[in-house]
Amino acid sequence: MKTIGLKAGVTRRGALAAGAAMMASAAGVGRAAAQASGAPIRVGGTLALTGPLAQTGAIHKVVGEIFIEQENKAGGMLGRPIEWVLLDDQSKPDLARTLYERLLTVDKVDLLMGPYATANILSAMSVAQRFNKVLIHHTFGIPKLANYDRHFPAWPLGAEPEKTVTGNLFDALASTGKAPKSIAIVTSKFPSVQFLAAGARDVVKQRGIEEKLYLEFEFGNRDFGPIAARVREANADLLYVGAIGLEGSQLLEALDQLNYKPRNHYYVYPTPGPLASSPLGADAMAATAYEDLAPLNASTTAQEFSKLFRVAAQKAKLPYLEPDTQAATSYSAWQTLTGAVNATKSLDDKVLADYLKGNGADTIVGKFRFDGANNYGPDLMKVKQVQNGAWVIVWPKEQATPGKTIIVK
Repeated sequence: MKTIGLKAGVTRRGALAAGAAMMASAAGVGRAAAQASGAPIRVGGTLALTGPLAQTGAIHKVVGEIFIEQENKAGGMLGRPIEWVLLDDQSKPDLARTLYERLLTVDKVDLLMGPYATANILSAMSVAQRFNKVLIHHTFGIPKLANYDRHFPAWPLGAEPEKTVTGNLFDALASTGKAPKSIAIVTSKFPSVQFLAAGARDVVKQRGIEEKLYLEFEFGNRDFGPIAARVREANADLLYVGAIGLEGSQLLEALDQLNYKPRNHYYVYPTPGPLASSPLGADAMAATAYEDLAPLNASTTAQEFSKLFRVAAQKAKLPYLEPDTQAATSYSAWQTLTGAVNATKSLDDKVLADYLKGNGADTIVGKFRFDGANNYGPDLMKVKQVQNGAWVIVWPKEQATPGKTIIVK
């Protein structure tokens, strides 16, 4: 898979000589850059373009390309074209750390954009801290670990998602008058989902809900038969799955083999397409920050992004063409970075950090604030549910898809 920017082994002189050719080969970025002028502003980052996280990393790559093309057509940053120096961290946190060091010391990028996944972002953050660089990032799932003063999250979980994300879910369920009396919690050991699932236990206890099962499994597990047997045995009112990617769908398939369907089921970060399209996913719930649904897509910018994403996602052969949380928060991260640069007319990291702390960022996901603990603002996550084979927003009520309410059994 090609990346925008320098390839391994390319010298600085060679890179400058090949700059126009490289940009022209990257999703139209070269054509877009013709609308701006001057030396490019170089934004360095990595994504999981290969390895176990590549499916989601591909979404962020598509979004970055969309944003850069749009921005360069509108004049770039400070009137200069944006060049994205994107490297493949292969889903490995240690490699991400090495590559961010390279971006700053060898490739001499002007600004940083964070990678995908909590562990990789933490690695990038450690490098940014050593060099006093601003790091805008998305998908960081454990806010208490983000103690660097110049990091800015576009994943709007709030400072204590282990409390608020699960609290949102139970508020939604309680609003129906059919709050569950028992729960089975099953979670991958993938750091961010394990963190939320473990935190859910405290919320469950505080609300007087009986915990019938708490079970952890290794990230990358493919044998869900034994786990499904434990879930069936627990037979709780609510199945809470700390799932990332296809893990939730795989658990449902294993449960189906046992002729068991959970009465109510919730997934932290599932791959949205397979869960919505499968009959087994009916009434499944999940956390979301954005869907291309009213009222969340009310802005012209959001509507335009959604159209562009579908076209680009189809061209990239992504399995799910709808813009959801992953795509929208990635776009919002770029909005945060370029918004700060254009507002301050500066590339100075201290100036950018001070601006973001004082002003936040306007994005398609909502207004980001960075004035709370560890630079986090309020939790902007919602609850979505599969109804009639498609995701709809069901909570909070004022942001629910018109005509839709949560289904509880």
